[in-house]
This record gives sequence, C-alpha cells and structure tokens, in this order.
Amino acid sequence: MNTRKKVPMRKCVATGEMRPKKDLVRIVRSKEGEVSIDLTGKKSGRGAYLSKTEEAVQKAKKKNVLSSHLEVKVDDRIYEELIELIEKEKRLS
Repeated sequence: MNTRKKVPMRKCVATGEMRPKKDLVRIVRSKEGEVSIDLTGKKSGRGAYLSKTEEAVQKAKKKNVLSSHLEVKVDDRIYEELIELIEKEKRLS
C-alpha cells in the first residue's frame, strides 16, 4: 500500500484561503501579550496564519485583522517584518 502523508491546511486570516501550512506564516501572541512572528510554528500562545504575499500583509494591516484575531494591538513593526521576510524568501527562490 502506498499511503500519502496528509498535508496540514490552515486558513489565512486576511484572504480566507485554505492553504498548506508551509505556505503560511504564523503570528503568535504570548500570554504576556507580546506579538511575534513564529517561523517554526511551534511557539505557545494564540496564533493566526497569514499568506506569504505582500497583498495579504497589506490587507491584514488595512483591515486590522491580526489585532482582532490575536485580541491585542499589533505594532506596525510586525507588518514591516512580515514584508521583509516575504521579500527575502522571494530573492532566495
């Protein structure tokens, strides 16, 4: 028997698209209320997934989607870091 490994799917909070977990970036809020980008996907805390596209990041920033999902104010620095991360991945591929 040839069994295929199940691909974990997650929903982008900005676009609403279901995508493979590896195609998304996780933003997490710790118990202390600190918001950070979780590249491993294993940090503890409340998380929200965002597509690795500039459009998704801009949409999330404009509609304040991350703040409502994480139930805390998200600093503009997080959005800037996300865009830098996306641009860096584009250059590498």
